[in-house]
Amino acid sequence: MNVFKQVLDFYIQSSIHVALAIVSLTTVTILQFELPLDESLLLFIFFASITGYNFVKYFGLAKFHHRTLADWLKVIQVFSMICVGLMCYFAMRLAVEILLYIAIFGIVTFLYAIPFLPKDFFINQQQNLRNIGGLKVYVIASVWSGVTVLLPLLNNGHPFDMDVWLTAIQRFIVVIVLMLPFEIRDLQYDSLKLSTIPQKIGIERTKIIGIFLSLLFFSMEFLKEDLNPHVKLISLMVAFLMILLLIVSKKEQSNYFSSFWVESVPIIWLLMHLVF
Repeated sequence: MNVFKQVLDFYIQSSIHVALAIVSLTTVTILQFELPLDESLLLFIFFASITGYNFVKYFGLAKFHHRTLADWLKVIQVFSMICVGLMCYFAMRLAVEILLYIAIFGIVTFLYAIPFLPKDFFINQQQNLRNIGGLKVYVIASVWSGVTVLLPLLNNGHPFDMDVWLTAIQRFIVVIVLMLPFEIRDLQYDSLKLSTIPQKIGIERTKIIGIFLSLLFFSMEFLKEDLNPHVKLISLMVAFLMILLLIVSKKEQSNYFSSFWVESVPIIWLLMHLVF
């Protein structure tokens, strides 16, 4: 059991789980728009997601404690470097225009962790996008939406019609809803100056907004020209799952509730598509 827990902890802490979630959402887009599967793109997104998330999570720790790093962080550093190499390998197999588009999200990720603006913008001395009050959730949702919806469509030369933009907005909404359990959990840790949604309006109102957004996500399916009944059914189940997870969210969560179960929603979403 201890070995299983160690493996699970590494799986989560090394960002493999969240990377699989991002790849799953990208694959959902590919299936919804009936695009050809580009394995190089999916593998690039997978390794780039691990690289980006580990950079954001552990940059500060590695910067200030590099001589006394815990063994687990050293292992994650080595793993991340391997992922950087694989990311570069699969990047070379992508078209130049796709790499230019990807560079935009790379810059956002870099600015998310690296100090670059005047201190007056921030809640503390960490002068990066992550610490601008109230901005974090929207930055993450925008990047996820761009990577998982627009990137695979651009890679296949698909026109950006109304259905595409509706899907991008839906994905933006989904990511915000999935982040709410994390923000509820972090109420006991976050600085009040972060201005997270639960900090601003409380847990109960946060859940109400999350429920409303989940229903809005499902309702937007009826605005699309391609009225696929299977996609609508799956969207309804995803909305119900998000609402259920949101309702049971609380400040005192288990170690795996948000970081594993909530982040599993995109993977479950993909499995639903594969089943149907």
